[in-house]
Amino acid sequence: MSNTTTTPETAAGGGINPPENRVTRWVTTVLSDLGRNGIFIALIAVVVLFAITTEGILLRPQNLSNLVVQNGYILVLAIGMVMIIIAGHIDLSVGSVAAFIGAVSGVLAVDMGLPWGVAIILSLLIGALVGAWQGFWVAYVGIPAFIVTLAGMLIFRGLALVVLGNQNIGSFPTEYRSLGNGFLSGLFGESDPDVFTLVVGGVAIIALAVQQVRTRLGRQKYDQDVDPLLWFIVKLALIAVVIGWFTFALASYKGIPVTLIVLAVLVLVYGIVMNRSVFGRHIYAIGGNRHAAELSGIKTRRVDFWLFVNMGVLAALAGLIFTARLNLAGPKAGEGFELEAISAAFIGGAAVQGGIGTIGGAIIGGLIIGVLNNGMSIMGIGIDWQQAVKGLVLLFAVAFDVYNKRRAGH
Repeated sequence: MSNTTTTPETAAGGGINPPENRVTRWVTTVLSDLGRNGIFIALIAVVVLFAITTEGILLRPQNLSNLVVQNGYILVLAIGMVMIIIAGHIDLSVGSVAAFIGAVSGVLAVDMGLPWGVAIILSLLIGALVGAWQGFWVAYVGIPAFIVTLAGMLIFRGLALVVLGNQNIGSFPTEYRSLGNGFLSGLFGESDPDVFTLVVGGVAIIALAVQQVRTRLGRQKYDQDVDPLLWFIVKLALIAVVIGWFTFALASYKGIPVTLIVLAVLVLVYGIVMNRSVFGRHIYAIGGNRHAAELSGIKTRRVDFWLFVNMGVLAALAGLIFTARLNLAGPKAGEGFELEAISAAFIGGAAVQGGIGTIGGAIIGGLIIGVLNNGMSIMGIGIDWQQAVKGLVLLFAVAFDVYNKRRAGH
């Protein structure tokens, strides 16, 4: 019995994978893969552009570390926002909620003198209650999320001013401030570059390689398509080089920002939730076709409710990170956060109609916005032009999404 597998090439010409066909398949796979990862390529292009225009300042270790710290709260919001958008909703209140929770944490940690850990936990619980309040109106009363969160934007901005008494609150305990400004380093002794940071980067590279190999073997086991081995190795090597370079840059400055650790945990947890849990599959199903999801037995109202509870907790966490970074709870905090988070989700590939989007894409979208902000600031470009450029980037990202959907339809 022959073990030869019949392929289009053998059926047509009797040959077995002629070299030119293997090359064609390899090139086609590479181009297709690059198309699927266009947002990652866009991030690299933006980084290279500003690395050149800022004469390398963008890529200095201190600036890379600051890039993470300064944009951490936006990336946290982007994780929750992309989940909301995938389900077909929007949340305009996250900036006001972040400001409100920052103000509440100031009262708890500074005015009332509660232990910093207790203040943080209570603030997150209040954020969950805020999310439950908005989720109730969206899920069980049936008011569109746009209206509910628009009202929430006004309500919680006003409550933030009430809590603060239209004044600033500071300074916060050192442990609290480490959430936004702290670094983890020196666990293996003082050195330059920091050995602990390098070890963490090495472990991350090994873990990623093991995960990718296991995924590839699993797909092969079930006869699913996989990338050519050479391209798989090249991609893995490139990602390892980027992680290694970034880790070395952090190790050469102060070590791993606490904000980065928080983000890494969130990306890992929410990546599992969205890709491997029933709740995540329900979110995609609801965004793809809400009526069909209801007919299939999905409790759409419950999913919507918990989505907004989750968004409230993440908005609270973003408010804590921002307050800790500034060491100040102020009335102006959170302004424009919702627009940055929504932009990150859409630039990262989320569909306007819902049903499409990823946590990784939202993070990359947020990084693109962060690099744009940082790069243009280094170049001395005014805030007016910065806003215009970010608006154009958002417009082109959504236009590209619409174009791809129309092409797929045809």
